Amino acid sequence: MIVQVLLGLLIPFAGTTAGSACVVFMKNELKDKVQRALTGFASGVMVAASIWSLLIPAMTQSEETMGRLAFMPAVVGFWLGILFLLLLDCVIPHLHMHAEKAEGPKSKLKRTTMMVLAVTLHNIPEGMAVGVVYAGVITGSGIVTVGGALALALGIAIQNFPEGAIISMPLHSEGVSKTRAFLYGTLSGAVEPVGAFLTIIAAGLVVPAMPYLLSFAAGAMMYVVVEELIPEMSSGEHSNIGVIMFAMGFTLMMALDVALG
Repeated sequence: MIVQVLLGLLIPFAGTTAGSACVVFMKNELKDKVQRALTGFASGVMVAASIWSLLIPAMTQSEETMGRLAFMPAVVGFWLGILFLLLLDCVIPHLHMHAEKAEGPKSKLKRTTMMVLAVTLHNIPEGMAVGVVYAGVITGSGIVTVGGALALALGIAIQNFPEGAIISMPLHSEGVSKTRAFLYGTLSGAVEPVGAFLTIIAAGLVVPAMPYLLSFAAGAMMYVVVEELIPEMSSGEHSNIGVIMFAMGFTLMMALDVALG
C-alpha cells in the first residue's frame, strides 16, 4: 500500500518534469495553436477529474447519512475550494502567459519568477486532489478505490505534461537558459507531491470530512480551469482546436476513471 501511495504521489510530478524537458529537445517555442491545444486538453482532464474522481465520490459517501441532502457537503466543499484559490490569486503576485500585467499585490519579483508562481498556483489543487483520493484509500472509506486513485494520478500526470512544456518553453523564449527553464518548470510541479502528502495527513485525521475535502479539491481545480486555462485556450484569433482538445481530455479522463475505478 505504501509503495502504491508513493507512486501515486510522484506520477503527476513525473508528468510535469517530462513536459518541462521539452525545452531541452525542442529548438523553437511552442506555436500558439499548439499551446491552445495543450491548454484545452489540460482543461478537459481537470473538469472530468473534478466530476468523476472528486464530486461524485463526495456525494456518494454522504448518501448513507444525509439522503437527498447528500449534495450539501459537495456544495460547501466546492465553494470553499473556489474561495481558497481566489484568496491565493489575490495575495500571491503572479504573471499568466501572454499577459503584460501581473496579478496580485505589487511586487518587485522578476517576470520569470511570477510566471513560475502562476503555474505553481495551478498545481496546488491538483496535488490536493491526488492527496485526498489516496487518503480515502488509506483510511478505507470505501468510496475511492486504488484503481480510481491511480486513474486520477495518471490523468493529472497526462495534463501536467503539456503544462510543463507550456511553462519551460516560454521561459526559454524570455531569455532564460534551457537548463534554468527546465528547472523552473520542474519546480513548479514540486508543490504537487508536497501538497498531496500534507492533504493525506490532514484527511487521515479527519475521516468524516472526506466529502468536504474531495469537493474542496474539485472547487479549487475548477477555479483554475475557468479563471485561467479556458481564457488562455480562447484568446487571440478564433480557433476551435482548444475546444476539440478539451473534449479529448475530458473523455480520456472519464474513461480512465470508469475503467480503473
